Amino acid sequence: MTEGERRTFLRAELKWRVLVRIDDTVVEGVTKNISAGGAYVRCARPLKLNEVFDMVIKAPDGSLKVKAEVVWSNIYGPDDEINPRGMGVMFLEISDEVRQAISKAVNKHIAENVSPDQTKTLMARF
Repeated sequence: MTEGERRTFLRAELKWRVLVRIDDTVVEGVTKNISAGGAYVRCARPLKLNEVFDMVIKAPDGSLKVKAEVVWSNIYGPDDEINPRGMGVMFLEISDEVRQAISKAVNKHIAENVSPDQTKTLMARF
C-alpha cells in the first residue's frame, strides 16, 4: 500500500474457496485476502477488467453471496507467490449480513495473528 492509498475496510489473508459465475461459465478460485469491500481471488482463468459477476464465497460459517466487479486482473503476468494468477474484485452488491460476517472474520484473524504494534500500524492507514 502506498502512502497515499487508503482502504475503507481492513483486509486479512483468509483463504476461502469461491465460485464465480458469469453467463454460463463458472470459475473456481480461492481468496488470497479479503475485506468487507472486496477480495483478491486466485484462479487459473481471471476475468477481464470491469467484468461484473455473481460470486459465492465459501466461508467457514457458510456460503456468502455477492455481486462483484473486476478492478485488477493478472491474466497474462507472472503466476508466482509474489504475483499469483488472479483478480482483484470490488463488491458491488453485498448484504449487511454478509458484510458483517466478513468483517467479523477479518477482525478475528487480525486479533489472533497480528501483534499490537502491527495493529496500530494497520489502523493508522484507515
